[in-house]
Amino acid sequence: MTGQRVTSISLPNLAMERFQRAMSDQGNAPPDDIPLVLASEGPHGPVVHAANRAAQLTGIEEGGRVTDMRAFCPDLRVEYADVAGDVALMARLMLWSRRWCPWSVVDGPRGLILDTTGSDHLWGGEAAMLEDMEAQFSALGLSAQLAVAPTWGAAWGLARYGTGRVVCADPLRDMGGLPARALRLDAATLLLLGRLGLKTVGAIAAVPRATLARRFARAEFGANPLLRLDQALGRLAEPVSSIEERPYFRVQSRLSEPVQDPTPYLPELCAELCKVMAAENHGCRALHLAVYRSDGEVSHLHVATSQATREPGHLLTLFDDKLERINPGFGFDLITLEAPLAEPLQERQGWLDTRADDGVELARLIDRLSARLGRDAVTRPVLHESHMPERAVGWRGALSDTRELVRPQARERPLRLLRPPEEVRVLYAVPEGPPAQFVWRRQTHRVAKFAGPERIAPEWWQDRPGSRLRDYYKVEDAKGLRVWMYREGLHEDGRGQGDPRWFIHGLFA
Repeated sequence: MTGQRVTSISLPNLAMERFQRAMSDQGNAPPDDIPLVLASEGPHGPVVHAANRAAQLTGIEEGGRVTDMRAFCPDLRVEYADVAGDVALMARLMLWSRRWCPWSVVDGPRGLILDTTGSDHLWGGEAAMLEDMEAQFSALGLSAQLAVAPTWGAAWGLARYGTGRVVCADPLRDMGGLPARALRLDAATLLLLGRLGLKTVGAIAAVPRATLARRFARAEFGANPLLRLDQALGRLAEPVSSIEERPYFRVQSRLSEPVQDPTPYLPELCAELCKVMAAENHGCRALHLAVYRSDGEVSHLHVATSQATREPGHLLTLFDDKLERINPGFGFDLITLEAPLAEPLQERQGWLDTRADDGVELARLIDRLSARLGRDAVTRPVLHESHMPERAVGWRGALSDTRELVRPQARERPLRLLRPPEEVRVLYAVPEGPPAQFVWRRQTHRVAKFAGPERIAPEWWQDRPGSRLRDYYKVEDAKGLRVWMYREGLHEDGRGQGDPRWFIHGLFA
């Protein structure tokens, strides 16, 4: 058994409670003593999707056909369920439940699973954490059944078939008296186990493993009680896999009452997050600010940096003019600051005369511009693996990771490349030699100095057949203009059409 702790939250009356709350907001709430069901489409007509307490007392069960239910409850009131709305609400609650831990996932149509390993101490222990969860869901108008256990399977079964808020340390002991359906088995398997007299988890666990293995050797996972039992007891792994990467560093601020503006709390959160990262010699490349509203919604803000940093003041400036985008609703009582992307960052010795590192100042400028103008508005040049000059340099977002970039070439290259290269008319003394004079942009330039050629062959894996090689020259005219020009092709090389052509591709400083 590992030290993992998993919390299961069951919301058995989610659909009905959501419907009743919506009707109450409209002033049209149905009386509690009238049997009411929410119907959804089934294979043979409408079926019961959810039922209120009055309907349940008459014997109506979910999944039954509405026409059959009306046969013994003529006064039954039927409304159509908003299944898509229930699914959307569960997705929002999944994010909202991260007020208690970094990871959460939706577990079926009316359940949530939280990996609360190491998070309970923030709430005063697991019992206090479950009590707070129940109170928070109750404030949203939702009744919740909760359990925390070492495994997903044990937490799931205890939340639905246990009594009250369950804190489980020994799944075999605590689940022994639960019905067999607490193992998440399908209906056919439950019927078979009932006929065999195995009606509880304890009875199934008492059967020799070899007997269960022989009987259910070819059964699917959801129909194999041995595999489900192993999951519940921790013999078979069932990790909680979130749809997002788990944040490595996370701090939070719990508020005594809902507030509208997170600004006063950000400096302390940034300082605390940087302190946590410094203890692990890390810096953040991205920050995620989340405010948890009292109405069950979550508002988010994302910022990023061009290089790893853990300077609280700089991180705080990245949220300038962004906090107004947060919709506080009726207020929020929890703020979290996460670093979903972090990199190792060692302390560096600064200048002895207290001068700032130019690289750090440039990175901070890029961060501020990107935060103000947008991630895609600020770019930086990057190098690519290519001999062709126009392919060797590209542009990438300034906040993107540049650690994998290739090293620059040792040869001198112009500061500015022309895209596309501009064709020129050239006079030369020797056909295969350098130019003696060229006409560019309606002006004639006499060559005073030159260096070259540097031959660059076509890249056969990218260029079309018939592409011609290039001979590059560094040319300086009589007035000091320095250009980078090339001859495309050679006389009678069998490639392309006609004589070689000359182009200016770049300008030197």
